[in-house]
Amino acid sequence: MLGIVVAVIDARSRAHAVDETLDRVVTGLWHGINLKTDEDAVDTDQLKSYDLANGELAVVVLTATGQGHWKQTYTHLRSWLPTEAGIKALADDAVQADILIYRDDADTVGRPVRLAARPLSFSDTSVQTVIIAGTNPGARDRDRSLLVWSLVVGGAVLVALSSGVAHLLSGRSIRQALTMVDEQERFLGDAAHELRTPLATLRLITEPRPRAPNEIERALADARGLGERLERIVAGLLARARLQAGVATVEQVQLLLDQLTEAVVEEFPHARVTVRTEPCVVVGDPALLSLAVRNLIENAITHGAVNSQAPVEVYVAQGRVSVRDHGTGPAPSLSSNPFQRGITGGRGSGIGLALVAWIADVHGGTATMEPAAGGGTIVALALPPG
Repeated sequence: MLGIVVAVIDARSRAHAVDETLDRVVTGLWHGINLKTDEDAVDTDQLKSYDLANGELAVVVLTATGQGHWKQTYTHLRSWLPTEAGIKALADDAVQADILIYRDDADTVGRPVRLAARPLSFSDTSVQTVIIAGTNPGARDRDRSLLVWSLVVGGAVLVALSSGVAHLLSGRSIRQALTMVDEQERFLGDAAHELRTPLATLRLITEPRPRAPNEIERALADARGLGERLERIVAGLLARARLQAGVATVEQVQLLLDQLTEAVVEEFPHARVTVRTEPCVVVGDPALLSLAVRNLIENAITHGAVNSQAPVEVYVAQGRVSVRDHGTGPAPSLSSNPFQRGITGGRGSGIGLALVAWIADVHGGTATMEPAAGGGTIVALALPPG
């Protein structure tokens, strides 16, 4: 069906282009024909120097004699045109219609040819002239055969490929679909990772039990704060998903990294987190950078839990956020690439630090991990200064 549609569209397009070319030729030759007033005949000598009259199209100029017969006064590639009877019949029809006419006919050996005929008359004389132009019948057959063979061969190749290697034909679309599925799974995994802690905390806060009035107020305030935190987490995850899908770009705004970090630290009121900051300005996406700092702190809380009395230390200066825990130090499994997705030191899912590295990369920064002097680990996010 597609081949038939292509053939029909191509045929119509070619026919229109052919008619325009024929019209240009017969109209252009009109100006090269003059009347010999003294001989009551036409002069076609100028056509010998016309490119249109000596080009790729066949041309014949007919002049009506006094006996009503047509005389050929100029010809070019005459064998491409119909027989004498066909030429004269076309000339008679053009004079009778008194307009440019088109016709499909056959050349002297029977090959199909497209013709255009334009009548030309002169005032104060009975001389009738008709200009006829015709296409190259061989080229027309060749183009049609080429199209037919292309459709046939192309169709055969497509059928063969579809039957033999169908999974390869749609390889790109399948890869895109698999990529989309992978991104969906990654998004769900990241969402589960990021939302697990605040949801568990929210469940503890709202657990039904007898409460004093002041405890109820505090629980409501904590629940409201967790709701705002969940909102920020979801916004960051959605922004990351849109960026990876190519439907959004990283927001570039000037922001105070020290204030952003302090706001994230306030989301951990029940953890031992100390923060020291120096004013520093960076350019980036607030939601994504908040997500990165939050993951750094949660990672330090998780891996520093072996020493519950030691705090998580956060230090911000010169576009760098460093978070230190007092745990056992980097696990051997993290030595090659601690920020690779799925790589974990024995706790967690291996997603949090992968998100940190990705956010650093889209901001033109870096993420690093190194053992801390005296024990523990320092994980840092470094951004270009704003």
